[in-house]
Amino acid sequence: MPIGSTVLGYPRIGPRRELKRALEKYWSGGIDAAQVRQVARDLRRATWAELAAAGLDSVPSNTFSYYDQVLDTIQLFDAIPQRYRDLGLNGMDTYFAMARGHDAVPAMEMTKWFDTNYHYLVPELGPETRFDLAGDKPIAEYQDARAQGVETRPVLIGPVTFLLLAKAEAGAPPGFTPLDLLEPLLDRYADLISRLGAAGAAWVQLDEPAFCADRTDGELAALGRAYDRLSQLPGRPNLLVTGYFGDFGPALPVLAGTAVEAVGIDLVAGRAAADRIPHIPALRTKTLVAGVVEGRNIWRTDLSAAAELCAQLKQSVNELAVSTSCSLLHVPYDLDAETSLAPDVAARLAFARQKVDEVVLLGKALASGDARLIATTGAAAGVHRDEQVRARVAALTPEHRLRVPYAERAEAQGAKLGLPPLATTTIGSFPQTTDVRRARADLRAGRLDDAGYAERMRAEVERVIRLQEEIGLDVLVHGEPERNDMVQYFGELLDGFAFTEHGWVQSYGSRCVRPPILHGDVSRPVPMTVEWSTYAQSLTSKPVKGMLTGPVTILAWSFVRDDQPLGVTADQVALALRDEITDLEAAGIGIIQVDEPALRELLPLRAEDRKAYLDWAVGSFRLATSGAAAGTQIHTHLCYSEFGDVIEAIHGLDADVTTIEAARSKMEVLADLSSIGYSRGVGPGIYDIHSPRVPSTDEMVALLTEAVRAVPAERVWSNPDCGLKTRGYAEVDPALRNLVEATRRVRAEL
Repeated sequence: MPIGSTVLGYPRIGPRRELKRALEKYWSGGIDAAQVRQVARDLRRATWAELAAAGLDSVPSNTFSYYDQVLDTIQLFDAIPQRYRDLGLNGMDTYFAMARGHDAVPAMEMTKWFDTNYHYLVPELGPETRFDLAGDKPIAEYQDARAQGVETRPVLIGPVTFLLLAKAEAGAPPGFTPLDLLEPLLDRYADLISRLGAAGAAWVQLDEPAFCADRTDGELAALGRAYDRLSQLPGRPNLLVTGYFGDFGPALPVLAGTAVEAVGIDLVAGRAAADRIPHIPALRTKTLVAGVVEGRNIWRTDLSAAAELCAQLKQSVNELAVSTSCSLLHVPYDLDAETSLAPDVAARLAFARQKVDEVVLLGKALASGDARLIATTGAAAGVHRDEQVRARVAALTPEHRLRVPYAERAEAQGAKLGLPPLATTTIGSFPQTTDVRRARADLRAGRLDDAGYAERMRAEVERVIRLQEEIGLDVLVHGEPERNDMVQYFGELLDGFAFTEHGWVQSYGSRCVRPPILHGDVSRPVPMTVEWSTYAQSLTSKPVKGMLTGPVTILAWSFVRDDQPLGVTADQVALALRDEITDLEAAGIGIIQVDEPALRELLPLRAEDRKAYLDWAVGSFRLATSGAAAGTQIHTHLCYSEFGDVIEAIHGLDADVTTIEAARSKMEVLADLSSIGYSRGVGPGIYDIHSPRVPSTDEMVALLTEAVRAVPAERVWSNPDCGLKTRGYAEVDPALRNLVEATRRVRAEL
């Protein structure tokens, strides 16, 4: 059974975020587990039916998840840390306890899925970990699809990638790495693949994206051992091993040298691989699944160019199949749901449903050899250009990215702000209450005019300011009630962006985002935040931070034009932010935070590509902030990443204060900062806001004490590790009070 045309995965939250709503009702006690399972079953069946009806030759299954596919794998192979077993919960609630925490037990560490804005839960493994095939999710979903009349290809995270994503559990002996557990894990993968074969599956897909990053010789050898072993199973299904988000590099000949039947490669992010394929003789016996339709961005595919590339590759392999470059998890469901996009913008776009059609059309053209099928379907043209913006970028010099030395700035800021050691603050947003969301809905529906909306938002800002004063925070924020999203808000006020109504994409669990579409040159017609910041500052004698989203994050969390280098687009955004900072300063705002939580996210997976990225990423941040006066304190914020990979870049941003996620990772980042002699302010988050639990004062004291052991107290800030928008006041109020009390205790011991 050939693969033909396929996709590597599909969105799973539901076209109208049905899964999100079901999960949140379940967590709040509004529905029971059976009702959640029914919603999930309906979504899976609808997806299989849709993909089959679209004409795909091979439909994937086991791409659904209640929260995260890595967490699914942890549970599937019974790699559950003991602290969650000890809770005595049922299987579903144990699963959610690992993701969200439960009572006094914090959630597992969470970080970004390679270079995307999707998050996964990090497995914790030790030498005593014993894998067991504890569930049957892939088998049950395959059987359910088959019962619906759809033959599918079950998708699994590959065993080597699973181990490479894992961390050694606390207390593991020196020298232990999760990869030491490969052989026992392969035993369980062998059991699962054999059971899938017995159930009737003709193909099983195993994803190994970790090998699109740099890997050691030992790790490459482990990949070869794994698929030598799995490909020797008697009576097994055919095996497709995929890599995505980059070039498989040296892993490609390793996989070609095993007996797996097919290899899938990303020919969008890893286009260079196409040049090597003719020189790998072992691929002549394989099916090559060519990922030529972009799975992470929303621009239409140039099908003529994709077909030409596939025709060339077909000469070097046994069979050629076509697919998306990665799972379509990273794009919205259906462009046809959008009715308000400008026609010239919509003509350039393809969402998940349209990308399926592109794959099907490519597959038909290649199978038939009829190029006329795609002769008129090249990429759409038409990008809005602003010559003034382009001239301003062209005139930039290195001096535009420099501030006065930090020592001079620190002295000026200390005299101006007079803050205590371990100054307390939050990252920016406060919970968006039902009233706030209702006001926004009323504004969209025309039930509330602009003046009425602004009045409600001002009332919310005042309430948040008064609450922070009462709690005792040192540096306040206005709470951002007027902002729907930290990127969309700015995109709506900048030229060059467009927006969807239903273009939701999963970030983690039930958290969904609606990325803006950055389709043309970017400029700032009017100030974006000055009115809100100055109003908040007028309510209090304490400093209130101005809050901006940085240029890298605006790019990372948007669908960005692909007709010019990202660095050029980032500089356009940075110049708009630079103008905003100038206006905030003129309005009397003395602390301005420019968030860059996505700095690590866009880091290329291969080391050879990283310098070029970091040069433009750091440069765009400095372009945005370097116009600030010495006495203006510039903050930035980063979260949920492996910061060691960008630690020099964090230093290079030259922010006066960097707030950073550290609660789940137990202050690991401080050692990295210390290793490079970081000498500026740092706020290592001591309150994990991605879990609904309220950390105790003692927990926060322990984390803050650890921080002041690593960094002089006069440079340490005390804060949560991210914004509070997604939490409720029932959690936030006591947690912030505990944070202030923990800070008071640690200050007393200095």
